Amino acid sequence: MSNFEYGWGQYVSVAEKRRQAQRKISELKKKGGPVAPVTIEGRAIAASFWGKAWCSNLERYSDFASRLPRGRSYVRNGCVVDLQIAAGKIAAKVSGQDLYDITISIDPVVARRWRAICRDCSGTIDSLVELLQGRLAKSVMDRVCREGDGLFPAPDEIKFSCSCPDWADMCKHVAAALYGVGARLDQAPRLLFVLRGVDEGELLAGSGQEMTHAKPDASAVLKEGDVAALFGIEMADVTEPVVSVSAAPVQKPAPKLKRRTEALKRDKAAAAKTTPASRGNDLLARTKAASAQSLSRRGGKKHLASQRKRSLRRSPV
Repeated sequence: MSNFEYGWGQYVSVAEKRRQAQRKISELKKKGGPVAPVTIEGRAIAASFWGKAWCSNLERYSDFASRLPRGRSYVRNGCVVDLQIAAGKIAAKVSGQDLYDITISIDPVVARRWRAICRDCSGTIDSLVELLQGRLAKSVMDRVCREGDGLFPAPDEIKFSCSCPDWADMCKHVAAALYGVGARLDQAPRLLFVLRGVDEGELLAGSGQEMTHAKPDASAVLKEGDVAALFGIEMADVTEPVVSVSAAPVQKPAPKLKRRTEALKRDKAAAAKTTPASRGNDLLARTKAASAQSLSRRGGKKHLASQRKRSLRRSPV
């Protein structure tokens, strides 16, 4: 006869429970699947705001009161060897007499309730970091965590099953998995919003349809002097005329000056290309040309003198 018929099993020491859990974790890792065990340091299951709020929500319902203490013991002893959280679903493996599979389904937040939460928190949440760290005003966090119409699920929104032979509606393995969620929220608080099927960004001030047509507050607009003081810079005076450099007219050089400049450039280029030998040849050629011109001039003068003499002889006395 199984001891589960009387509501308890064979006693196992805490040290043996931890050893069994470590063996189960090693076996799961060898199979190659994802393994995310819940590790508790000390006696407190959760240390962050969201983790504590999750555990407090579980404990406020009398429906869960009978099995929660055993669940706390299991999660503290490291018996939750794997915990996976997705949208509307928690899948866990808990080590006990055997390795048990736990499935927990959580209904998404009703759209009407979520809109009411966003509306009540409108204009009060400016930072997702502060929201996820729970560092907002107590009135805001109390509204988000409020029993009945807050973000946390009620017992009728939670459905669970476990592969263990315990006849109780909520066995200690399910309770351990639910407490494990609180511990996991210490590491990743955004998983709460994923689990409830909502976008935490909709809680930010200014989001949603109600803020779509809102005009910017004049007091929230930085003036020019405020910008200068904020960034430590001097702002330019926009009333002063701005002179465009490209607008100044470009003067074109005069035609003669342009031709002279081009001729000088050509002469310099030609002089750079000539060698000493070529410069000597050019000088000799210029000398010969000058001599020829001189001789032609002298020859012309003699010819004119002879013609004048001939004309004088022929003229009558």
